[in-house]
Amino acid sequence: MTFIVIFIVSSLVVLYWSAEQTDEIFTKSIIYNVENIAHINFKDYDSVELSASDLYKADALKKVVQGEQYRAAWSAKIKVPIVYLDTLRGGMTIIKKGGGKQTHSLELLGNDGISYTLRSVNKDVNPLIPDFLKTLNLENIVVDGISSQHPYAAILVSELADKVDVLHTSPQLVFVPKQKTLGKFNEAYGNRLFLLEYESKSKVNYTHLNDIIEITDTDNLQKLKLQLRDTLHVDTKALVRSRLFDLLIGDWDRHAKQWAWAVKKEVNGYKAVPIAGDRDNAFFDVDGVIPKILSNKYVVKELRPFEHDIDFMAGLVYPFDVYFLKKTSEKIFIEEAEDLQTLLTDQLLQESLLVWPKNIRDLDGTEIIDKIKDRRDNLKSYAKEFYSIIQKKETIVSPLKGSEDLDLSKEFLSCFECK
Repeated sequence: MTFIVIFIVSSLVVLYWSAEQTDEIFTKSIIYNVENIAHINFKDYDSVELSASDLYKADALKKVVQGEQYRAAWSAKIKVPIVYLDTLRGGMTIIKKGGGKQTHSLELLGNDGISYTLRSVNKDVNPLIPDFLKTLNLENIVVDGISSQHPYAAILVSELADKVDVLHTSPQLVFVPKQKTLGKFNEAYGNRLFLLEYESKSKVNYTHLNDIIEITDTDNLQKLKLQLRDTLHVDTKALVRSRLFDLLIGDWDRHAKQWAWAVKKEVNGYKAVPIAGDRDNAFFDVDGVIPKILSNKYVVKELRPFEHDIDFMAGLVYPFDVYFLKKTSEKIFIEEAEDLQTLLTDQLLQESLLVWPKNIRDLDGTEIIDKIKDRRDNLKSYAKEFYSIIQKKETIVSPLKGSEDLDLSKEFLSCFECK
């Protein structure tokens, strides 16, 4: 009994020590070679040297308890182009503030008619911190969890997706200084690092596909299905390919709100082609005592780490998959897996890394590419398992995330192709 008490007390002491190394919840990027940011005219420069955040620096003890993850990448210096919204791609107008629980974002409309978004690289997890952790002064456990996300994952994923014909939102790293166009958003959004990418809804086609009548999100696609009925179908081959690509890059967060759809006019109707967005959790790295506990399949089953193999496929199958893919044949899963295996050669994977700065490649490139290679080599068996789990799942009885306000019949609620 004495040993158990000593162990519990010691564990609590270590936990508090690791969690209290910083009491900050959120920071902006660290800008270098600038003595006074308030007085610099960024229009005199075309780029800025910065690091995404120093919030995740840690000593040896904290790394043991809360993991190493991508701390070095968050602190590493990189060069990023400076942009002004009044001239960016012909000029942009701010439509509204957006964002989820972690990401600060602004929705923009370009003079080209295309809808864009600025998504913050730095995350604000304050809305996610439970009250009991705040009471115990352990907020940093949640804050530090962001170190599992690679700050520049979306850039590499975008390059890989282009190589295998997976539609995506084309994120680009940009630094947005304070400027007149930001108006009331200057304080919150000025002098920050963002991903500039396409929005999930756009009246103007931003894909390479022809005959696109609109780009929309999942809940609006469901509304469109109610209107067009049997003349609108999802491109299931493209969706299977995208979902298998998610497995390759270890992106475990793929609920319905993470997708846009390019609706294409065809001879006999319409086809909705999926567009993958929000790559915050690609290459999700988990080590350290606390992250390992949380990512255990019996604790948070969806929180799947990016390892050399996939050891719990059930945690990666979403209601989204059951809703859209339950009627898809196993043959399509196998064919798409084989095609991805053929396309993603060792040479292509290595060349794709060149989109990252050299110091970021040196930190994380080899490990990430090696894991993708191992997953690629096993992708056919993963595809069969993914398909099998979808088939074993009961049809869903609750709306997809983001579709809670839709008035759907019981039949259409359970399956996109049911009615």
